[in-house]
Order: sequence, then structure tokens, then C-alpha cells
Amino acid sequence: MQWEQLLSLRKQGIKNKRIRIEENETRLGFEVDYDRVIFSAAFRSLQDKTQVIPLSKTSFVHTRLTHSLEVSVVGRSLGRIVGKEILKKHPHLQNVHGYQFNDFGAIVAAAALSHDIGNPPFGHSGEKAIGDYFLNGNGLRFKNQLSEKEYQDLVDFEGNANGFKILTETKNGVAGGLRLTYATLGAFMKYPKQSLPKKPSAHVADKKFGVFQSELDFFDEVVTELGLSSRNENCYARHPLTFLVEAADDICYTLIDFEDGINLGLIEEEIALEYLINLVRDNIRKDVYYSLKTSQDRLAYLRSLAINTLISEAANIFVGNEDEILKGTFSEGLLEKSQYRAQIADIIKISVEKVYQSAEVREKEIAGYTILSTLLDVFTTAYENHYLGKARHYDNLLLKMLEGDLSQKPNSVYAYVMECCSFISRLTDGNALQIFQKVKGNL
Repeated sequence: MQWEQLLSLRKQGIKNKRIRIEENETRLGFEVDYDRVIFSAAFRSLQDKTQVIPLSKTSFVHTRLTHSLEVSVVGRSLGRIVGKEILKKHPHLQNVHGYQFNDFGAIVAAAALSHDIGNPPFGHSGEKAIGDYFLNGNGLRFKNQLSEKEYQDLVDFEGNANGFKILTETKNGVAGGLRLTYATLGAFMKYPKQSLPKKPSAHVADKKFGVFQSELDFFDEVVTELGLSSRNENCYARHPLTFLVEAADDICYTLIDFEDGINLGLIEEEIALEYLINLVRDNIRKDVYYSLKTSQDRLAYLRSLAINTLISEAANIFVGNEDEILKGTFSEGLLEKSQYRAQIADIIKISVEKVYQSAEVREKEIAGYTILSTLLDVFTTAYENHYLGKARHYDNLLLKMLEGDLSQKPNSVYAYVMECCSFISRLTDGNALQIFQKVKGNL
């Protein structure tokens, strides 16, 4: 893979090549990407979507929106640090093409900002609830009406693929979704592959999938424009900057979810401080640390120091493995190769035991399953009746909520089922609960 292709400024619907050296320095294309994401309705909805605690009313617990903003800040720093080193190693990128180190930061920041934009309500349990409806619930009725890959898209419903759909699909007459640069879309795609064939392996890009059949044509266009290497059937190497987006996410959820657990009283402060000190022991300034009067201040200091430590670590690992990354043979997340991986694993283990598996999370995830499966059943039935030409008044009332053009009959079962999934996935936790109560007759 070549950086000249990977840093493409091209956008959907534009055929002419955009040249970096001709860009307006006051408003670069990569920075426009960030603006378009942050002003989008899909991004705003993240303020009421679960990060750790579903439907939490506690003000200091992170939502998907605050988490995404923090990931974008960390990603921007990572991109800038790495960008400086890449330009030193490949000076023609700057001297001939005009790229600056801030471009790398802008691409990673925009991709990081949107990394959770496709997540349905109720966190990762929301993905599982949608998949379970089609695998074991009433959605199983669609299996024989879909191709194998179409059905797999549903039973393994994936937030990353849904995010690519939200960012790129033509909706309500707006062609190409947010029309982001191909560089940012490439950095966004953590798993550049279809749902089938699965071919599970130890390679980090094989963990999940990143495109539904409905967006496959445009996905192929982006992959070709960026020159992503083909790894095997229907599977491509990651865009190199994706590793930085992933590292930024890993850094934030490792430390911030841990901090949320402390603030919620699920993790004892003394234990938490001990684990964080283990991570930053080599960088801590004892005079500063012991001068802090409250445990909250000490926690904030350690968290900040830990983030800076892991940013430097991830950037160094990327730069040290750049050749392998460009060849598409680098198969791990950056922090998997970190000298701090044992300390990171310890922190995540505590978060899993004390936070992710807490009674409050379990109980509200159960409620999320019931809410989403009910909504899927109601809306797919309504659209099914519309598709078959036997829609009831009740069906039409429901379908008006989807804001689609019901005068146009869907061209396939897959199209209308995905439309229902897309609508439900865009709901916030509160919206989903509100609609659920309405369809149950509770005004």
C-alpha cells in the first residue's frame, strides 16, 4: 500500500482527483470530514446511547457521545505524532504532494469521532439482540427469502458495518451520506470484509466484518481508490491509520470505563489507584502525585498520565512497524505489542468483573433485548405487509415513523428488512424505550 493513495481526498460522486497541495489551508477536506460528522443527527444521537451503563441517569457516566469525543482527541494526537515521523521517512509526501503532519491527525480524529456512530441502542448487547431476533426469534422467517450473505448480515448485525452504512448511504435525497473523504472512510473501516466467508483467524481484521451487502459496491470503490491490499477472498488489509483509531478507542475504554466504575462505586478507589500506578510507574512524578489532596485529583492525574503514556507507546509501535503495516501483514492491535499489555489486561479484567458484569448492566441489557426484539417484530411485520400489498392502517401508522418514501415499493426483502434495522439502530436508548411503550399501548 502507498501513502499517496491512502491519503486520498476524493469524495463520493467526485470523479476528478483532488490534490492536497491545492487544498484551502483554512478548511482542509479532512477537517471538513470532522465537521460533517459532529453536526450530523446520527452523531448527536450518541448523547443518549449506552457506553457502559445502559439508560444511566448518572451525569458523570460516559455516553457514546462523550466517549467518541475523547477518542477523537486521543486519535488526533496519535495521528499528528505518527504523521511527523511518516513525513520524515517519506519526505516526498510533503515536498511534492503538500501533505502536513496535521493531515494525519485530522483523518484519525474524524474516523475516531465516528467509530461508534453505527452502534444500536443499549451498547453491544443491542447488536446481539438484533442478531438474536433473526437467528432465533421471529426474524428467522426471512432466512429462506435472503441470500446466505444477506442473512448473515442480519444474524451477525455489526455496528461497524452499520456505521459505514450511515456514513455513506443515500438518504432522504442526500446522495452519498456525509460524503467524507475516502481516506477518512478507510481509516474508519476496522474490519474491511463482508460477513461471509467468516474464516476466523488470529488476524485483528478478521474479528468482525465491516460492510453489509447493501453498501458493497461503494465499499469496493473505496477499497480500490485507497489501494488496500487483498488478504484473501472478500477480505482486505486495514488502512494503516485504522490501527491508530483502534488504539485511541482501546486507550479510552480501558481507562475511562475504569474511571466510570470508580465513580459509580463499583470499583474501590484504593484498588483503582494501585492499578493505575502500576501502569504509569515509570513516568509518575511522586512530588506532584503526593501533593494532591483528594483521591479524585489523584485519579485525574493518573488517568491523564496513563493516556499520555499509552499515546506515546502506540505511536512508537506504529512507527516501528510501519513497513509491515503497509504490506498488510501486521496482524495485531498496536497495544497488543505494548510493554504495558499486562497492566492493561489487569485493568480490563477489573472492569469486566466489576462494571460490565454488574447487576445494573445485566438487568438493563435484559430490558434492551426485550425492547429491541419487540420493535423489530412490529416494524418488520408492518413493512412485510406493505411489501406484500396488504398493509393495515396500523402498519401504515408505524411505517410513517421510518420517514421513508412508502410510495416506492422496496426492491427486495433484504432492502426493507435492512431499512427496519437501520431505523432501529439509529434510535437512542430513550427513543427506543419510548416507542416500545407506545406500541405496547402505554401513553
